[in-house]
Amino acid sequence: MKKIYKIVFALLLALPFYACEKFLDLKPVGNGIYIQNSSDTVYKTANEVEAALAGVYSDYKNEYWELDYFVNGDAQSDDAYAGADNPANFQIDDYRLDATNSNVSRDWAYLYGTIGRANVVINNVEIVPDPSLSEQRKREIKGEASFIRAMMYFQAVQLWGDTPLQLKEVTVVSAELLPEIYPQLFPARAPKEEVYAQIIADLEYAIANVKATQPHKGYATKGAANALLAKVYAAAEPRDWSKVVQYCDAVINGGYSLLPEYDMLWDNQNENSSEAIFEINYEGTNTDANWGASMFRGLDWKKFNIPSNDLIKAFDDENDVIRKNASVVFLDVTGKWSDANWPQTNYPFMNKYRIFTSPSPQNYILLRLADILLLKAEALNEQGDVTGAAELVNQIRSRVDLPNTTASSQDAMRLAIEKERRLELAFEGHRWYDLKRTGRAIDVINSAIGPEGSPYGYNLAETGLVWPIPQSELDKNELLVQNPNY
Repeated sequence: MKKIYKIVFALLLALPFYACEKFLDLKPVGNGIYIQNSSDTVYKTANEVEAALAGVYSDYKNEYWELDYFVNGDAQSDDAYAGADNPANFQIDDYRLDATNSNVSRDWAYLYGTIGRANVVINNVEIVPDPSLSEQRKREIKGEASFIRAMMYFQAVQLWGDTPLQLKEVTVVSAELLPEIYPQLFPARAPKEEVYAQIIADLEYAIANVKATQPHKGYATKGAANALLAKVYAAAEPRDWSKVVQYCDAVINGGYSLLPEYDMLWDNQNENSSEAIFEINYEGTNTDANWGASMFRGLDWKKFNIPSNDLIKAFDDENDVIRKNASVVFLDVTGKWSDANWPQTNYPFMNKYRIFTSPSPQNYILLRLADILLLKAEALNEQGDVTGAAELVNQIRSRVDLPNTTASSQDAMRLAIEKERRLELAFEGHRWYDLKRTGRAIDVINSAIGPEGSPYGYNLAETGLVWPIPQSELDKNELLVQNPNY
């Protein structure tokens, strides 16, 4: 407690020097906003709160979503090697993480920073005094910010398990309010069940209040909230497969449709297509460009997330030429760099993000219909409807000219769906979370093959399924407890 009071005392001393600044970066997560008078409002005009919401959306263009999301979902799986030369990525790829890993600490900061900004919008939009801001628009803004907060928490709970649940920002600081303020600034970890319950509540609010359509797929819509809620119910324990089907159906019946050709998703001629549900949009200007695309493709330096031998074998074993060619491109890198996993003359890069020169207008699709169709297939199969699951799997396979699945039992269909999701969604950030959700991560990862079909040698254990709490956060917050064996 002595350390706690020292921190808060320092904060109290600092506040008078910032009285003219409304927004404060209150460590550890920026979950604070200072207003000089308790009767004041954070936002006075419609323009101010709209700008604040735009600022929350802009976080989809930070390093987490441009790069780390794909490192965490793909390089942490059997689909990609870390590539490049970043030791922090090597630790993630090899399941040798420790609490000082720089990616772990920055991802915590990114996610909780966005959560803090969303909190300010959620908790203050309804009291904006500007009469030009309608009650309906207030609910829409709150719903959009709730969707974003839910997505950030969904990332956090999958990465760390039990994780702090911050829903309020600090607006006034005083010694009398210390018992109330401290848990907001330095919270303990909440059980993951509570985190999932809050995610579900946020998404239910979003579904009830956001628009059905927006100017493009980079904004929260009812379809995006339904899709995310389906994925949440598939991940939260105990699984609620009837809810997964319910929300998948809401998406499927919500006006989305598969593009006729798989490569149309990636040729950059069909942005915000009928298949896309939530898509990060970039203009390709000096102030709005996707620098992340250059991290995965190019000959100027060794890139991140290099396709694995195990994934290429999976494509070849299935004779899945269309999705393989759309997802992977092989180039000659002779004289540029070497790699123990691939020959220089036939070196693979991910091929879904093809505009990689700066400033890049390359969009990222985070949620799309094929993902939801296969998720519904998984839910139907778990409910015993193998035939219904097969129909959905075959719908996905037919687009890429593959024959119907031969799986006819529930166990066989589980593996068929796992394989189909892998090939359909490669390099879209889903594989690691799919394997964790189905309880297959340890078996699959430790069985991955490397060059020439030899075992790659991963050694994933149960403790490696969640990340360590960053040491920098433990040092600042006595209430945080580290995950086991870190």
